[in-house]
Amino acid sequence: MLIALVTAVTVVVIVAVTIALRVTTYDHTSPRAARDKASGTVAAGAVDCRKAKCVALTFDGGPSPTTPGLLDILKREHLHATFFVQGEGHIGKYPEILRRISDEGHEIGNHTWNHKILTQIDTADARQELTRTQDAIEKITGTRPVLMRPPQGRTNRDVAKICKELGLAQVLWSVTAKDYETTDSALITRRVLDQTHRDGIILLHDLHKGTVPAVPGILKALEQRGYTIVTVSQLLAPAKAQPGMVYRP
Repeated sequence: MLIALVTAVTVVVIVAVTIALRVTTYDHTSPRAARDKASGTVAAGAVDCRKAKCVALTFDGGPSPTTPGLLDILKREHLHATFFVQGEGHIGKYPEILRRISDEGHEIGNHTWNHKILTQIDTADARQELTRTQDAIEKITGTRPVLMRPPQGRTNRDVAKICKELGLAQVLWSVTAKDYETTDSALITRRVLDQTHRDGIILLHDLHKGTVPAVPGILKALEQRGYTIVTVSQLLAPAKAQPGMVYRP
């Protein structure tokens, strides 16, 4: 009886550990670590974040009617950002805005079609969430993204495997203004500035009412603090984003 009990407990432990590994473990690194391991040089004329005090600026959930105003701001400041765009109600509804994002030199990433939590759906549905968005972006811009951002930042080994198969690196963040819960632009600005550090990744949502009005003040304050604002790929350079890898500052 004792042997049977020990065997049962052992089986339970093995199953628990297997499930935990399946859910929680995946390859991850930071932008700085990726740069440190990379060989080669940054393209001529590009920002070298090994030398400059860089922070990546990213926007989720668009394109939306508020996005053109944001693009006007970035164009005026001669800056580029990374836009993780969403399919349903966004790409299909505002293709001309997505085309403008691309035409003006911004980086475009995949933020799924319906913003489903990828760790809570089966692998076939998760793959469809990403491939449908990939196809739509490529059809409009002519370019297939190499970056994605999992909704709510939730990922696991299964999601990483799908991303690797689709050629997508996963990008998380270090700064969130939680602009989805407030319209107070001053509060959004303060939250961003309080959290920003070198080699960080800022997450904002251009579709929320208080966000775009906050951007000029954020950009000015970051410049005054010596930051160079870049895209995610510029932050990684000379490293290249690796499919399936999770990048988190």
